[in-house]
Amino acid sequence: MRDNPPRVITIPAKVESTAQQAVQRQLRVAAYCRVSTDDEEQLTSYEAQQTYYTDKIMGNKDWTMAGIFADEGITGTSARKRPEFLKMIRQCKRKKIDIILTKSISRFARNTVDCLNYIRALRELGIAVIFEKENINTMESDSEILITMLGAFAQAESESISANVRWGKRQAMREGKAIIQYKRLYAYEKGEDGMPQIIPEQADVVRSIYDRYLTGASLRMLKDWLESEQIPNVAGGAEWTISSIRSILTNEKYCGDVLLQKTYISDCISRKVIRNTGQLPMYLVENHHDGIVDRKTFDAVQAEMARRNAGKSPSKKNAPTGMTSYASKYALSERLVCGECGTLYRRCTWSKRGKKRVVWRCVSRLDYGTKYCHNSPSVDEDQLQRSILAAINSAMSRKSTLIRKITGAMEQVLAPIPGESMSLSDIESRLDELNDLTRTLVAKAAHAENPSIYTVQLKEIMDEAAVLKEKRQAIEEQRKSNTQAIRRIEEAAAVMEGVSAEIQEWDETLIRQLVDTVKVVSAEHITVILRGGIQVEQDMI
Repeated sequence: MRDNPPRVITIPAKVESTAQQAVQRQLRVAAYCRVSTDDEEQLTSYEAQQTYYTDKIMGNKDWTMAGIFADEGITGTSARKRPEFLKMIRQCKRKKIDIILTKSISRFARNTVDCLNYIRALRELGIAVIFEKENINTMESDSEILITMLGAFAQAESESISANVRWGKRQAMREGKAIIQYKRLYAYEKGEDGMPQIIPEQADVVRSIYDRYLTGASLRMLKDWLESEQIPNVAGGAEWTISSIRSILTNEKYCGDVLLQKTYISDCISRKVIRNTGQLPMYLVENHHDGIVDRKTFDAVQAEMARRNAGKSPSKKNAPTGMTSYASKYALSERLVCGECGTLYRRCTWSKRGKKRVVWRCVSRLDYGTKYCHNSPSVDEDQLQRSILAAINSAMSRKSTLIRKITGAMEQVLAPIPGESMSLSDIESRLDELNDLTRTLVAKAAHAENPSIYTVQLKEIMDEAAVLKEKRQAIEEQRKSNTQAIRRIEEAAAVMEGVSAEIQEWDETLIRQLVDTVKVVSAEHITVILRGGIQVEQDMI
């Protein structure tokens, strides 16, 4: 037990003296101003805001200048894209600012979430933001409700403006009006008429890139060639990138077309650029300007790129993902297949007692032994090349007969669907007639006492229309496949026309152009399938 009860001593608050209040330091005041665009009229407004805040802060004896932070030509929907705004926030965190002046909430931020987050962070630091237009001081208790509402209005205004701009741009796209970025477009410059104008020396480089790619060069090989020849890139530098070469090969502008809306902005707040893979319509403006390569060459490159990208690796050891890169060094890497299991062959180097021997082996046998492929032989490269050359030369000796076969194959491809008498235009005309009949019957049924009498007729029309649409789809699909087949056949005929009657030496580029597939039937026999479908049986030499 304690003898004395506890005692409470009150320590009074410290009252500042009049003298202390007199020497109280001036408040450090900063100003933030922003204009939305960088045209001349807005820049004048920007300069006027700077002058206004300088006079206002320096004219108040209780304030001292802590800086004027101004972003020009910058969006207000994202703070990340406003360097002066972020610099001001850093100064606040270092306790170098007491008050921030700004014209309005829409000048401070057009993103409600950003606006509130920064205001709350500044309030915790004891820093007030004063919005002059709305007469709001963020240190007051009821300010956040007003700021939330006004910030939402500012964001809604941005979203409305963004929607209007998007509508205007898409309307221009529908009308075929294209805006081309020449800064990164190789071989083109803006002409006096505002249209793309070809740069002759760079256009020759583009044509060489297309030709080399079609003859089997990989993107890496094209990069090495461009740099070894010291050909400057679009920026004038000496180094080329794989992506820039791929862009040249896939950009439709090089055949004279322009594809609009390849990408789009997700929303006006995040402003994330998304590749358009079907979410929105795209607009292709054909024959917009003079092309550097013809459309046939451009389409051939796209088909070749798709063929290379579609390659699957038969080896889990080489490519666990199932994909493999295009093998351009050896022509047989994608053409030599096993006659037993259909798997590709791979080039291998055997070393024995200091001597090296190059052979081609079935990938299935290499990876799994005889589990799936039992009897596929390993083939010596020299022997294989001699045999393939012999097969090609035997075909070339009867070149005229082969070209006649190719012409016949082309005619067969162009033949109409068996049993189909209606052309595509006939089908479209009949569908238009059926649509008119349908509208007429529907109108009659609407005013008839017994509409069911028209049901049978309507069903017959709908059934006929369904059959015609199926025929139309079949013809369109055949046309599409015909285009690809005709291209390959024409390429084969052109190569055979230009090749001499006998090939003496193995040429990787020429083999890629002539040979489609080589099937290893056995150690003594192969089947060589040339482009265009010509098949030659050949004994191993």
